[in-house]
Amino acid sequence: MKRAVLIVLDSFGVGEMEDAAEYGDKGTNTIRSVASSSYFNMPNMAQMGLFNIEGVDCGQRTAKPTARIARIKEASKGKDTTIGHWEIAGIISKKPLPVYPDGFPKEVLDEFSKRTGRGVLCNKPYSGTAVIQEYGDAHMKTGDLIVYTSADSVFQIAAHEEVVPVEQLYEYCRIARDILQGEHGVGRVIARPFIGPSGGPFTRTPHRHDFSLLPPSVTMLDQLSESGKDVIAVGKIKDIFAGKGITEAVYTSGNEEGIERTLEYLDKDFEGLLFVNLVDFDMLYGHRNDIDGYAKALAYFDGKLPEICGKLREDDILMITADHGCDPGYTVSTDHSREHTPFLLYGPKVIPGNLGTRATFADIGATVLDYFHIKPEFSGTSMIS
Repeated sequence: MKRAVLIVLDSFGVGEMEDAAEYGDKGTNTIRSVASSSYFNMPNMAQMGLFNIEGVDCGQRTAKPTARIARIKEASKGKDTTIGHWEIAGIISKKPLPVYPDGFPKEVLDEFSKRTGRGVLCNKPYSGTAVIQEYGDAHMKTGDLIVYTSADSVFQIAAHEEVVPVEQLYEYCRIARDILQGEHGVGRVIARPFIGPSGGPFTRTPHRHDFSLLPPSVTMLDQLSESGKDVIAVGKIKDIFAGKGITEAVYTSGNEEGIERTLEYLDKDFEGLLFVNLVDFDMLYGHRNDIDGYAKALAYFDGKLPEICGKLREDDILMITADHGCDPGYTVSTDHSREHTPFLLYGPKVIPGNLGTRATFADIGATVLDYFHIKPEFSGTSMIS
């Protein structure tokens, strides 16, 4: 019984890509910024070879890495969660998903209001924590929905849980998802419920839910599930792939719970892929320019790594990577950054080595399929010899 574990440290980039300037990200380097914190401590990933990865110019290299390592380029156009995860699973996007720096067009919002029966507030890029403070009271008085976006391809709807019950908010998101197709096919429609007294302050609740575009072509998840393998999603993985190719899923409230669910699954018998997203690095720290918070979260993950590795069976493999960057030290912006990502492949039977720089995240999907002796139906080259 073979098991593959793929953990995405959401936004843990390892240095700008050659085209970073085209995305406004010249000079970004998430790992270098986080390594500047006194809380940065990753001895276990260091022993695996994290700091031996090509282009990484911080941390202490090890003479004998215990993992097979690589730096990976993003071949897709874009730098967001959806495109990054899709490419990991084998889809290379030739054009970025649409973004709306000036807000959504009138025809989209008119149709949305017609079908929900509610007006719209804001309609511009905004910080998710700031937008509810700015518009929360007006929302409570009028019942209008707070619609906003970011530098990512997202349509976000914030609503107070006492004004719009969570299930009703999810239904509004489904309506938006149905509208936002084709030309306006954003990567994700996101429900952002919040609570708080009239007049504020307001606080977001853990009832966020993402409604993603259906992946446009076959992924490693499809190929695995169609071959009778388990595809278990932990965190927001199910949402990113709109459930396509996934056989079992569990949502989590953050990194700590994500790691605990991972450990629980490793105590179970399954044959296939355990696909995990740890979102706090991005959501709580990268986007908020919180270098110390990011460093503490990485140190926590690193501290749990021996426990994760200790549950690997003889034929298991563990892969650790990221989906894009989000440099908390880049004060020009709080957006995702166009960076290379790390890749570490570890297991009792894995032969360590340095694979240099790879051309696409899709090599990860090809590696997973190769491990199960399945030929990928997409471009990508396995990193298992």
